[in-house]
Amino acid sequence: MDLGLKERFVRRWAKYFPRAELPIVFFYSGERGQAEMPKPGGHHCLICELGRVRRGTPLQFDVDAVPCGGAKRYLGFTPSLRPGFEHFLSCGIPGEMEGERYKQSPELVEKLMARMPSFEAPAPTIVFKRWDQLEAGDEPAVAIFFAAADVLSGLFTLAGFDESRPEAVIAPFSSGCGSIVFYPYQELGSEAPRAVLGMFDVSARPCVSAGTLSFAVPWPKFVRMVDQMDESFLITPSWHKVRARMAPGNAPD
Repeated sequence: MDLGLKERFVRRWAKYFPRAELPIVFFYSGERGQAEMPKPGGHHCLICELGRVRRGTPLQFDVDAVPCGGAKRYLGFTPSLRPGFEHFLSCGIPGEMEGERYKQSPELVEKLMARMPSFEAPAPTIVFKRWDQLEAGDEPAVAIFFAAADVLSGLFTLAGFDESRPEAVIAPFSSGCGSIVFYPYQELGSEAPRAVLGMFDVSARPCVSAGTLSFAVPWPKFVRMVDQMDESFLITPSWHKVRARMAPGNAPD
């Protein structure tokens, strides 16, 4: 981790996005003991766990510590999903399984899953840290913002500042953890990584406040965004009007 970049971002973030929440980052690691590892037990959403990271507690997960079967897959720790997932995500099975009804039919879910690339985690653990807690030995893969509309508008526009294509940001159908880990990590393999807008997952939304979405940026793109802040629209009167109304006390959920 370039500690100079760490400090530059903090200064520029405070200048252009006053009182906005700092991002968190993740990276995969083969070294245990880099952060607290939650004890296995129960089933709940990983996004709720990350509320602790947003409030300042670094967390490290291995396959056993991840609290949700879907998250185990989207973090790359297992290739499988729960039996009958195609029914779970759609109409369910009467008398056996309640369906989430996010897709019209089990067949549609099967087609969706067939289009998703396979993903195996490059190391046995994943570490999440808030930006201000990063250390020189950390190597972030993705920066993740949890933010409201005005902050998102700035991040979205900055992501496209050096792009000719209109799709510098994507918003794929995904679980909450898929939108902040799986999809942005896939973008790392692209010559021109895209940012990922997320937290549209209805099941995960109770883990964040009503006005919050996520914005996950693959590391190479994030570094470019930081370096370009001082020459972008952020220095214009148009942004000053938006910046002036950013709500104070934009605390993590």
